[in-house]
Amino acid sequence: MDGNTLQAKIYGGYAKAATRIGLSFAQYRPTSATNPLATSLGSLLASFNAQDWTYKKPQGYGKAVWYCVADGTQLAVGDYLVGAPGTFFIASMQPALPIQAVLCNRTVTLYRPQQEASTGIGAYGGNTAQNQTVLAQGFPASVLQGSKSESSVARLPGDPRQGWWNMLLPPLPGGVLINYADVVTDDIGKRYLVSSAEQTSMGWRMAVTEAET
Repeated sequence: MDGNTLQAKIYGGYAKAATRIGLSFAQYRPTSATNPLATSLGSLLASFNAQDWTYKKPQGYGKAVWYCVADGTQLAVGDYLVGAPGTFFIASMQPALPIQAVLCNRTVTLYRPQQEASTGIGAYGGNTAQNQTVLAQGFPASVLQGSKSESSVARLPGDPRQGWWNMLLPPLPGGVLINYADVVTDDIGKRYLVSSAEQTSMGWRMAVTEAET
């Protein structure tokens, strides 16, 4: 048996399992950076587990990655599966290994700020909503609390520490790149600044800080 035959058998087994234990998900393949759920591929049966093939272990806090049981021949990295259990994006489809998916809990929009300096006494340059360029809009993402925080810039006695967050996104259509200091907003009104962004084979992994202003 060669590698291609083995892979076909694995995905065939996943497809059979999904018909027994899977739920129906709407499948989308992003082709636009501003409307990722515009291209529908129909519906797909899929089941997700907390990286536990026995289905005996529930997922705990702070865990974004799940195993996906579905017909892999119908999937591609970056696809979104949207259903009653939640919204997932396919993060990896490595040969002979489980399909990994990320559970999304937020919808985010990314901006590229343009610094504009004023003139005159006390000149100030900063980012405002008017001088931001949209990079990607309306992408379901995983935004989970990070393991560290830092002191407020003002360092006033009553200021809480500034929180860090871990953000995961699929690859962005059109080769859009995310840079240090890009701005992110989400569907519940939070605003973040990108502290670091890593482009991986599983999509984007970012460390972001919650913006104070």
